[in-house]
Amino acid sequence: MKKLILFLFLCIQSITFAQTTVSGIVTDQSNEPIFGANVYLKGTFDGASTDEKGTFSFTTDEKGSQLLVVSFLSFESKELTLEVTQMQNLTIKLRENVDALNTVILSAGSFEAGENAKVTALKPLDIVTTASALGDFVGALQTLPGTSTVAEDGRLFVRGGRAEETQIFIDGIRVFTPYSNTTNNIPARGRYSPFLFKGITFSTGGYSAEYGQALSGVLELNTINEPDQEKTDISIMTVGGALGHTEKWEKGSVSVSASYINLAPYLELFPDRNEWKKPFQGGQGESVFRHHFTNGTLKFYTAFDITNFELDQESINFDELVRFKLDNKNIYMNGSYKGTFGEKWSIASGLSYTRDDSKIRIIDDRISSLENSFHFKTKLKKNFNNRIKLSFGAEYFTTDFDESFKTPDVSMIEYGFNNNLVGAFAETDIFFSKNFAMKAGVRLDHATIMKETTISPRLSVAYKTSEKDQVSFAFGQFYQNPNNNYLKFNSDFKPENATHYILNYQYVHEGKTFRAEAYHKKYNDLVTFSGDFIQPDATFGNDGFGHATGLDLFWRDNKTIKNVDYWISYSYLDTSRKFENYPVEAMPNFATKHNFSLVTKHWIDKLKSQVGFSYNYSSGRPYTNPNTTGFLSEKTKDYHSLSVNWAYLLSPQKILYFSVSNALGVRNVFGYEYANQADVNGNFQRMIQRPAADQFFFVGFFWTISDDKKSNQLDTL
Repeated sequence: MKKLILFLFLCIQSITFAQTTVSGIVTDQSNEPIFGANVYLKGTFDGASTDEKGTFSFTTDEKGSQLLVVSFLSFESKELTLEVTQMQNLTIKLRENVDALNTVILSAGSFEAGENAKVTALKPLDIVTTASALGDFVGALQTLPGTSTVAEDGRLFVRGGRAEETQIFIDGIRVFTPYSNTTNNIPARGRYSPFLFKGITFSTGGYSAEYGQALSGVLELNTINEPDQEKTDISIMTVGGALGHTEKWEKGSVSVSASYINLAPYLELFPDRNEWKKPFQGGQGESVFRHHFTNGTLKFYTAFDITNFELDQESINFDELVRFKLDNKNIYMNGSYKGTFGEKWSIASGLSYTRDDSKIRIIDDRISSLENSFHFKTKLKKNFNNRIKLSFGAEYFTTDFDESFKTPDVSMIEYGFNNNLVGAFAETDIFFSKNFAMKAGVRLDHATIMKETTISPRLSVAYKTSEKDQVSFAFGQFYQNPNNNYLKFNSDFKPENATHYILNYQYVHEGKTFRAEAYHKKYNDLVTFSGDFIQPDATFGNDGFGHATGLDLFWRDNKTIKNVDYWISYSYLDTSRKFENYPVEAMPNFATKHNFSLVTKHWIDKLKSQVGFSYNYSSGRPYTNPNTTGFLSEKTKDYHSLSVNWAYLLSPQKILYFSVSNALGVRNVFGYEYANQADVNGNFQRMIQRPAADQFFFVGFFWTISDDKKSNQLDTL
């Protein structure tokens, strides 16, 4: 018996001596203890959790080198490989996980809208439910700060820049002619339907090195990766009709839509100030094909747009009406692939082709133009870990532009240009912590037509000051080739350039978003020309310069008032330029010092309706009065427009929609056209330039036929 007891004692002693104690303390980077962290030896059941002081202790029978794992929610896991005998009195510091939802974001200069945006300023649905937008994505973006209201033009004018200075991309690939063609005092519209896009990134400055050839802004539209179900959309409107259908299968889908617009019936009821010989007619169509592979998605997007009309307009310099006729055919094709490969590598590649064919008649002058443009881009991205991400790529643009001009007195004149541009970029995102991040990049462009190479550094940093707010800063150099109107007559240019400085503050909490952004842009090498207008024998140069300094404010709230969503935007802009044929530096006639927008949407459950209104204000724009000595020294009266809309849910899938723009009928003034010659009293007479119609009325019926029998074209109603 004594021998048995002795044997058991020796066994217990052996087991006790074979066990090793693992111990230590777990803290964050500020040496604050972490309570509840899991600490264990990988591949075993040996482990423990930290106490209130961050300490842990457990025993193990394991020998030799082992892997110790320490993990805790919202922190990066840490692994240590040590001899078990060395795992005593350890001090382990965990870093915050920068993939957490409350991680700082690089927001200076950018508004994002979509399913995956951490901060949503506008949702894609806002495009079709904003009263003043009339279903145009550009119209909705004009309610954001940083844009100027140039109502007779309809395009995006960003922070003192011309519309040509803001470029539009679909799935990262350039759109060369994103707006419909039009004429005086009839605003252009974006060519593409908002229903095919899942998200929007609108950058008013300081954007990524991935994007070039844009002095002021970038608008990126991202098509839907995969629709949730098969459906058919039918639209009947006072201006035309539309039909769309989505078909799904196991590894892909296709969405197609077509629309026809004819203003003739509308103009019979509501005549405008033009004398239409052939009212506006247009046919549009779009399709998106998607196929999903194991590691990626292939998309093919195609859009066509056919527009023609003919009208007579008044001019103070002609006794008779001025005839204008337009026939435009436009096609845009975009193929893209996004996927992953290897270890933490991803690729995004795409190709676009644009063909724009226009025939214009102005009185007896005839202008024919044809543009063929290609864009190819490939971007690679490597995630070394969740703190360091590197992306780099290259792209190639080519544009072939031909135009001819003919009058009864002059034989045909032909001119044009061919330009190839090669770009390359590299950029890295570094998250030092979940509160501090930086993006740094550089871009290189070479244009063959000008034999010029440019290098553009870009930098943005952001720091999260609390769980609800952050500050960020962006700097960048941006270059852009002169537009087609200059290059078709002359190629001896340097790229125009602008330097951006942006300081941003952002607050986001429980359905409320506030942004304040101050910026300064400095322009150099802007195109100048002699004479009253651009013509082949003008003297061209790059002597232009200018600046734009301002403050943008944005507030959105969809929580405080039940069933009410609203946002307020205000922009202050101080800008001047000496460019084109300006004799002195002045505020350009497309810029407005003050812009204000208020958009409100209210869901009334008892009436099954969403009602909304949009109020847009901008201060007067500069114009030149030849009866005075100043250049662009006088201002038009302020612009006011209140638009209202009502969407009524007839049934879960049928919507009746009403809207009226400028509901109060304010007689807005865009500017003045002055006579070329003074009258007998030495005065230059003038004619007011006003919109073709003070108001626009719209009624539409929208019917969706889907698998779930619930979704509609305004899914959140």
